[in-house]
Amino acid sequence: MDLRYFDEVAELVGVLGLKISRGGEELAYKTWDEECRRNLYSASKSVTALAVGFAEQEGLLSLQERLTDAFSDDLPEKVSDHLRAATVRDLLTMCLGQPEAQLMGAQRPLYGQQDWVRLSLSFPFSDVPATRFVYSNVGPYLAGVLVQRRAGCSLVDYLMPRLFLPLGIMRPTWECDPLGNTFGASGLFLTLSELHKIGLFCLQRGVWEGRRRLDEQWLEECSRRQSDAPYGYLFWIGKNDSFRLDGKYGQLSVIFPKKEAVITVVSECRKPEILHRAIYEDLYARLE
Repeated sequence: MDLRYFDEVAELVGVLGLKISRGGEELAYKTWDEECRRNLYSASKSVTALAVGFAEQEGLLSLQERLTDAFSDDLPEKVSDHLRAATVRDLLTMCLGQPEAQLMGAQRPLYGQQDWVRLSLSFPFSDVPATRFVYSNVGPYLAGVLVQRRAGCSLVDYLMPRLFLPLGIMRPTWECDPLGNTFGASGLFLTLSELHKIGLFCLQRGVWEGRRRLDEQWLEECSRRQSDAPYGYLFWIGKNDSFRLDGKYGQLSVIFPKKEAVITVVSECRKPEILHRAIYEDLYARLE
């Protein structure tokens, strides 16, 4: 694959690595820095979505559960009607009912409270759940905590036999909250090639090396728009019938089902619109 144009983009916006596969064949692999594990930021959310899918598949939780039941010991003194109406599904769609983003990167060091589950549920629920998209870390964080509580282990431990080891990914590092819970909204560290494998797992709708590991319908729901926003279950929906894992500064694995292709980049990018245009227009046009 001719990458001359993308070389220019990579130098301009700080791309550190690129990998492209189509139809089971690797079309391109190039690095502009050593391939090491890097913070995936919010691309971690999509891995948490896979963990929720495994947990639902195993009967550990239900998307229809009320948060007041799932977190009955962590509720504020006064429980609003909107909090009473919120469900586990609302944690995955960014339509939780809270009006402002919380637990974001610049906020987390400033919280005085150690118990972020109680803190998350104490933030106002001013909107009817499932009606308004507000991008926030609260939903994926609580979803990850729920999986951990039901499974009795960390998200990393839970995903090791179900996702990481089957894909050949050795035990990764993942950020934790002050009480030691895996922070499912951000902070997973993987290499370019490891992130690409997760993109391929999503492309193959939960099948890896001929064996089904995650229910196909779960990946369908993750990659289907769940609200007025271009968002599924902790995956972004993009152009050309794609969906993607998407982290700050250009940690992307973009899945194009109709092309049977995955384009993955890791970056230190401060100009995401240029990077997205290069992927969705230039590189996509070369997937022939």
